[in-house]
Amino acid sequence: MKKQIDVVGAVIVRDGLILCAQRGPGSLPGMWEFPGGKIEPGEAPQTALQREVDEELRCEVAVGEHVATTTFEYDFGVVTLTTYYCDLLWGEPVLTEHAEVRWLAPADLFEVEWAPADVPAVEKIQADYAVHVD
Repeated sequence: MKKQIDVVGAVIVRDGLILCAQRGPGSLPGMWEFPGGKIEPGEAPQTALQREVDEELRCEVAVGEHVATTTFEYDFGVVTLTTYYCDLLWGEPVLTEHAEVRWLAPADLFEVEWAPADVPAVEKIQADYAVHVD
């Protein structure tokens, strides 16, 4: 049986753009994701997300509305990813774990190659923003 890994991702929105982060060496190198990480035992997802964004990007976010929860089976384990919209409260993203970050418009999110677990959230974000634009 594969290891179950519960993670959270931050869909950080600033000026109508979404922060996208490219994974560095390790699992899924070079693929893009929403920054975040593992939920510690007994930790609320929103608390985990605030902690992970602080650790990975040296930024502070306010966690908002739930975007999506998806489960994807990788060779290293089964990942359940829960994403939330977040507002950037303080700081500019600093690369501590990621190779690169980009601010992309919702319509342009598929210009990069997303980790499979993140794809449903990307599709939901594009649908959410399509409603606001029409």
